[in-house]
Amino acid sequence: MTTIANDANWWKTASIYQIYPKSFCDSGSKGTGDIQGIISKLDYLKLLGIDAIWLTPVYQSPMIDNGYDISDYYAINPDFGTMADFEQLLEKAHQRGIRIIMDIVVNHTSTEHHWFQSALGDKNSPYRDYYIWRDSVDGERPNNWQSKFGGSAWELDEDTGQYFLHLFAKQQADLNWENPQVRAEVKEVISYWAEKGVDGFRLDVINLISKQQDFPNDDIGDGRRFYTDGPRVHEYLQEISSAVFQKYGSVTVGEMSSTTLDHCQQYSSLDNKELSMVFNFHHLKADYPNGEKWTKAPFDFIQLKQIFNHWQTGLNGKGWGALFWCNHDQPRVVSRLGNDQEYRLESAKMLGASIHMMQGTPYIYQGEEFGMTNPGYTRIEQYRDVESTNMYDIMVNQQGVAHDEMMAILAQKSRDNSRTPMQWNEDTYAGFSKSEPWLEVAANYREVNAKSALDDENSVFYFYQKLIELRKELEVITTGTYLDLYPHHDAVFGYQRQSQAQTLICLNNYYGQDTQCRLPDSFDVSKARYVLGNYADLEQQVSREQLLRPYETRIILLES
Repeated sequence: MTTIANDANWWKTASIYQIYPKSFCDSGSKGTGDIQGIISKLDYLKLLGIDAIWLTPVYQSPMIDNGYDISDYYAINPDFGTMADFEQLLEKAHQRGIRIIMDIVVNHTSTEHHWFQSALGDKNSPYRDYYIWRDSVDGERPNNWQSKFGGSAWELDEDTGQYFLHLFAKQQADLNWENPQVRAEVKEVISYWAEKGVDGFRLDVINLISKQQDFPNDDIGDGRRFYTDGPRVHEYLQEISSAVFQKYGSVTVGEMSSTTLDHCQQYSSLDNKELSMVFNFHHLKADYPNGEKWTKAPFDFIQLKQIFNHWQTGLNGKGWGALFWCNHDQPRVVSRLGNDQEYRLESAKMLGASIHMMQGTPYIYQGEEFGMTNPGYTRIEQYRDVESTNMYDIMVNQQGVAHDEMMAILAQKSRDNSRTPMQWNEDTYAGFSKSEPWLEVAANYREVNAKSALDDENSVFYFYQKLIELRKELEVITTGTYLDLYPHHDAVFGYQRQSQAQTLICLNNYYGQDTQCRLPDSFDVSKARYVLGNYADLEQQVSREQLLRPYETRIILLES
């Protein structure tokens, strides 16, 4: 019997847990995770208190890009299980009041998809126009656009002499959304899963589906300005939403690559004509000096706060954002912005609080809830991510970057940092599998794992549990306005959330030294109380002058 409440706006007070199935839990000894493994951990997720699971792709796929290259939208990848397994997951999750959000990739398909296989080498195929084909220009590729995984975004079909567009790997061919039949196929795919009872959809790089149709050369960049938030993207999303999302009451979150606030206000407009909410990644480029990902660099703290302020104030009353630090494409936040050694627990909790008290829907990536870290790989052979290995080849073998320098960059920036197997316990392979995993387990798994977190009442896990509870208890977190209290402070990220009945202040020290700040004079400290902190000896009375210890967080509430 289902325990899912019929609430159309459930996602506004919800916390969502992202599962990367390949690395979550292996129910046997394959070395890769599967759907039965997820089912076995539903009670763990129920204890954490999350409302929904975002499941990254489990469809049929050659796994060139770990499932984001779909070869059959209607089939479950045998590596993960069967359709019966998936239907059991839906049932078991719903019994526990946990919804399922499926990842869907409709900007591109695998080149092994039957549509593309039919189109390949045959200009007269009914599926040829499902993809984007162009002739060469003066014996060269159609334009100078670059793949996000490195190299040209065009690949030659030798049998016809035309090139097809792939914004990602050459095995991921971009779909032609200008073709109404493609849009009809997309509606059918999403409807199929909604009919099964899937509660929502996360749409991969969905703001790239509309390309400028003259496909010009880009004389100042890599081409993205001609396909990011493209000319017909809002029209396309409104068409899909009207036909499918609104019909089934699906919650939708769009992954927005290199987007803008103006567009995201439209994508996530409160009238729900397009999507429920948006992912943007601007805050995770605070350690990209001059926009360059592939360099080892500290994060720009002032810039990080400015970005949060821009999006929090810009979406308030106009749209809705997803809140997150980690996902399958991003390094572990405790290694990235915190201190994953001496202050691992403190900084993991602080980073959790600083994101969860904002307006939006927080997403927790598997292992984040007990402070998993980057693995610190030292050999290129340890990496599996196609983007990482491509960039190693380009930068070391073609551009002459030193091997040691590139290894340090990968240790900070590689997507494999987040894809290491989930650390469940102290057993061999961290309890993830009975055999050697597809990707090497982080060496600290005996100290950093779910079991030890559950056994420790002061662990990151129980702190996250409280953050999830607070979102449901305090309406100011959902509805309140946002004010950055210390935009120029070199160590404190502190902001105020304000609603009619409640004022909440979240103070966060992002560094390993003591620091100070002062609460606003307008804030009545005599009536305020501490709601949550990550140091056990937080004083009873709220003081105007605040001394924050290394990586300390304090959540303060004033109720009228």
